[in-house]
Amino acid sequence: MCSAPRGVASIVPLCCVWSIDTSTVTISPKFQGVIPQAIRKALHLKPGEKLRVLRHANRVELIPVRPVQEMRGFLKNRDTTIEREGDRV
Repeated sequence: MCSAPRGVASIVPLCCVWSIDTSTVTISPKFQGVIPQAIRKALHLKPGEKLRVLRHANRVELIPVRPVQEMRGFLKNRDTTIEREGDRV
């Protein structure tokens, strides 16, 4: 299992590159929950912001919907070249 003590950075194998913040949230009778403050701050979430809700296996994932303008330059300094086969253009 890939884990490090809370607040301690470590080098982990590529298969385990993720950050896990754990908190317990209670679902209200209206099926509402509050995203913990630490996670809201880390993801720069603001009131009224939209989240995409995905069911993945036996868990729910919330993914912030970002405007396309925010994505500009996210591949900066990345090698985006593609090796071409000899018979391809």
